[in-house]
Amino acid sequence: MGFFQDMKSVFVKKELVFLESFKETEGVYSFLFEKEKDLTWKAGQHGLFTITHKKVKPSTKPFSISSAPTEDVIRITTKISDQPSDFKKALLELEKGMNMTMSGPVGSFQISDNSPSLLIAGGIGITPFRSMLKQLEADRSTEAKQIKLLYMDSENLFVYKDELDEMANNTSVTVTYLDSREHLFEEINKFTTIHTTNGTFLIAGPKSMVESVSGFLKNNGVSKKNIKRDVLDGY
Repeated sequence: MGFFQDMKSVFVKKELVFLESFKETEGVYSFLFEKEKDLTWKAGQHGLFTITHKKVKPSTKPFSISSAPTEDVIRITTKISDQPSDFKKALLELEKGMNMTMSGPVGSFQISDNSPSLLIAGGIGITPFRSMLKQLEADRSTEAKQIKLLYMDSENLFVYKDELDEMANNTSVTVTYLDSREHLFEEINKFTTIHTTNGTFLIAGPKSMVESVSGFLKNNGVSKKNIKRDVLDGY
């Protein structure tokens, strides 16, 4: 979607009917909503989700849509601490049949061509990549693409690990799990040694991680135009 299409979609709110929630790993939960037939998005985009069953401030937050467009639900996944914000308390209070609203989808964080792609996720930054990989799997288009996922999580929780391992077994996508930036940078170096000029690099995670990895790539000769960033605030 272009900028003006994004702006137009922000002003259109869709009602989402809540289905269920469940715990992915320690402190990480997924929330599933019914998907209306006319609602679609591109894998990697996010929506602006609004609490409607009670008054909270802020009442709207952005979340990556972690389900693929080919799946039959809208899925968001987020970290929730022992002392959650009012917004996340309200998420946990959702019961089947209750509603939220979503504006969007927005964003251009997507795998867009057949160039070798390195997907770099930090913690909960794995959410847009789940959508991308599930869509590629459904389209049976991974064989034509060289895709490697580097997933760093210092707590070794690795949300969606079973799904990611299954996708890696069934497609040409490779997945590497890492527990430190030192190990992450070592793996990035292996990829950039071969694909400095022709690779596409997608980074999603906390701001400090995204900026650190982006700077590392630029210092190693990767052009800014080949780097896509998705900074996940408020997770």
